[in-house]
Amino acid sequence: MLFFARWKIILTVVVSVMGVLFALPNFVSQSTLSALPSWLPAQQINLGLDLRGGSHLLLEVESQAVISERMDNLKGDVRGVLRGEGIGYTGLRATDSEVRVRIRDTAEMEKALDLLQALSVPIQTNLFSATSARDLIIEESEPGIVTLVLTELAVEQRVRSAVEQSIEIVRRRIDELGTTEPTIQRQGVDRILVQVPGLDDPERLKELLGKTAKLAFRLVDISVGIDQALEGRIPADSELIYGEDGEIEPYVVKRRVMVSGEDLVDAQPGFSQQTNEPIVTFRFDTSGGRRFGQVTQANVNRPFAIVLDNKVISAPVIREPILGGTGQISGGFTVQEANDLAILLRAGALPAPMQILEERTVGPGLGADSIAAGEIAAIIGAIAVLAFMIVAYGLFG
Repeated sequence: MLFFARWKIILTVVVSVMGVLFALPNFVSQSTLSALPSWLPAQQINLGLDLRGGSHLLLEVESQAVISERMDNLKGDVRGVLRGEGIGYTGLRATDSEVRVRIRDTAEMEKALDLLQALSVPIQTNLFSATSARDLIIEESEPGIVTLVLTELAVEQRVRSAVEQSIEIVRRRIDELGTTEPTIQRQGVDRILVQVPGLDDPERLKELLGKTAKLAFRLVDISVGIDQALEGRIPADSELIYGEDGEIEPYVVKRRVMVSGEDLVDAQPGFSQQTNEPIVTFRFDTSGGRRFGQVTQANVNRPFAIVLDNKVISAPVIREPILGGTGQISGGFTVQEANDLAILLRAGALPAPMQILEERTVGPGLGADSIAAGEIAAIIGAIAVLAFMIVAYGLFG
């Protein structure tokens, strides 16, 4: 007769009971689990998109927007370098692939080329190599004309970096929704696959991922009226921007960004104490709070536009200096709009816009059929094993 030590029997029973306890939450509803004591196991198996249903999106990062932004920034750098050294120039312009500028005095061409070479930064071509290439080709393409062109390696690096950064920001935005185990991965050069099991509001997901969420605080230009601006009479350092409701609310806003959304460290939805309407409160880091305080202190009684993705969401008048590094955004939001805006600001801005190439909503019906078939298979398998054990060990054992 077989003999088993008592401690082995006890250990086997304890492990078996624990296994049953940890498996039981998968057989009851979530409402039943929430009513049970907190010390009991309550973790359920997270089902994937094929079993639970959910949203499937294939996104594409607009790589050309990344290059265009680099060209615009480079144009400003060229202007600053040439003006700083007193070199006369004309015809400075940026295209989707290059920046061109004409040097007025050809005798200063060599000096200008030497100065502009400082705008080119090295690119590491190999992780294990000490050699590096430059990101710009700067040359005199025609007599008196200097062109600055991004190298192919620089373009690839910027697109790759933008996609990697976008993946991280997309992950932060989806995590704020409270979903479990989303799939977010890169596909190809500039595409991102997003699968969110159990999400019952795919339109909200599209809204969150479809916004770049670039926030900027800019002064409203009060020197020109809206009627003049609509006729095209706008100062060179200002531009006409519309509100979120379309062409109903145009604003003439200074091009200079006084404080950027990159300086935000937190954003939370809330309610106004005066009107009880939904708002979004925000907090800057030390440097952003200092700049925000200086701007509001120097522009009391002047409108201050809050621009999100090149649309004015609010343009309040500065009543008094805001020196604490905190503020609030109000714009007739609903509760969900305020919550979504806070999510976007907390997660950060995308480096480039993204467009949805493919969209699928997977219903839970097919998954429910698969789960039911799996349960039937498990029951039949368990009965078959028990029958085999009875026959094999009961009759022949």
